Amino acid sequence: MGFRFRKTIKLLPGLCLNLSKSGVSASVGKAGATVNVSDKGVRGTVGLPGTGISYSERLSTREPAAGGRLFKALLAVAFCAAVALYILTQ
Repeated sequence: MGFRFRKTIKLLPGLCLNLSKSGVSASVGKAGATVNVSDKGVRGTVGLPGTGISYSERLSTREPAAGGRLFKALLAVAFCAAVALYILTQ
């Protein structure tokens, strides 16, 4: 059995930065519906809060190697921050 590491840092209401052994990603959304952006692609998840029941689907896949993982992760964070700011100003 392997060890896992995952740390979530809340940046703004509805915006989190996720750190793990396999990389960095950003999540935008509230309980029940989130979009996660990482160098592996975009994933959408909807669920029933408090039940453990959820459905997750890959919305896009990773593009062929065209840059470092850090650059893509920072781009994902910038995109998620822009979406969060848009949501907060509505």
